[in-house]
Amino acid sequence: MSSMADHGDHTTGRHTHLDEVSKAIIAQLQQDGRRAYAKIGQAVGLSEAAVRQRVQRLIDSGVMQIVAVTDPMELGFARQAMIGLTVEGQLEPVADALAEMDEIEYVVITAGGFDILVEAVCESDEHLLSVLSSRIRAIPGVRGTETFVYLKLKKQTYSWGVR
Repeated sequence: MSSMADHGDHTTGRHTHLDEVSKAIIAQLQQDGRRAYAKIGQAVGLSEAAVRQRVQRLIDSGVMQIVAVTDPMELGFARQAMIGLTVEGQLEPVADALAEMDEIEYVVITAGGFDILVEAVCESDEHLLSVLSSRIRAIPGVRGTETFVYLKLKKQTYSWGVR
């Protein structure tokens, strides 16, 4: 069985260092996650089978995922918000509790004015109010929240590339 190192990529510690071919494959998939492996192969100079193997190794190693990105508004989720939290004590248990909530799509521990930022996707203002009042503020350690309601999404991209 071959390893990623056999194909130009290698792992050091927790980070995978990608060769230029793997970076090019990722860039191709960021443009179109459904792009055919044969077409990617033509662009990067590999066979379809070699591209398929590389993509599988990138997925298996956790370097990338291929997912369908939906528009929550089109699926009946009329209210999206970014919520900044200030926390007393340990941040990890609060972040873990937030990550367990179905309505929370994104959790990040931050430095600055907030300890944690989360993105909530809710069906309505009432649903958001319930999530905030009954669930988020009930988590031990949550000292305060500030909610930024989304009025219009102007840009959402996942094509930042690789370095």
